[in-house]
Amino acid sequence: MSALFVLVGISISVAGFFLVAFIWSVKTNQFEDKTGAALRMLHEDEIDNNLF
Repeated sequence: MSALFVLVGISISVAGFFLVAFIWSVKTNQFEDKTGAALRMLHEDEIDNNLF
C-alpha cells in the first residue's frame, strides 16, 4: 500500500512539472508564431539526396 502512495506522489509531481513547463512556455511566447509552421509546409524545399 505504501508503494501506491509513492507512485501517486511521483505522478503528481511529474504532472506538476509539466504544468509549470507549459505555463512557462506560454508566458515566454514560445507559441507566438502561429502561422509560420502552416506556411512553411506549403513551400517545397529541395530534398538533399546525400542524406539518403
